Amino acid sequence: MQTLTAQATIQISRTPQEVYEAVTNPDMMRHYFIATGTGIMENGVTIEWSFPEFPGKFPVLVKEVRPFEYIAFDWSGGEPGQLVEIFLAAANDNATVIKVVEHEMQVTPEGILKMRGQTEGWANFLACMKAYLEYGIHLRKGAFDFMKQ
Repeated sequence: MQTLTAQATIQISRTPQEVYEAVTNPDMMRHYFIATGTGIMENGVTIEWSFPEFPGKFPVLVKEVRPFEYIAFDWSGGEPGQLVEIFLAAANDNATVIKVVEHEMQVTPEGILKMRGQTEGWANFLACMKAYLEYGIHLRKGAFDFMKQ
């Protein structure tokens, strides 16, 4: 059966160590992605993230982390097949290429819409992270106020 994945990639002018820390540490993530997080991403732990534009907390099961190169987690809340993989690769001039892949959506009208939305979301995640790490700008602040219920 064919499936769809959401993907987004960007280069950030920071080392893989700095980018890894920005993804795994909720104190860093709150400047560009989440409102709160209950812990650092480590192998096998479940943490919770809250977002400024959505009510409630979302469980995140950390599947695998390999410092400075790979992070995998499931944030589906028990729905099958919602693995997110984040790949970090060193680039020139102390930069990092970061790629996010979210698996997997079915090839249905609903799956296509979900894949499109997740791709848009991960592209925004990366742009917000780049703005924060390179320039100290909290690009996400207020950007999704229209979504609050």
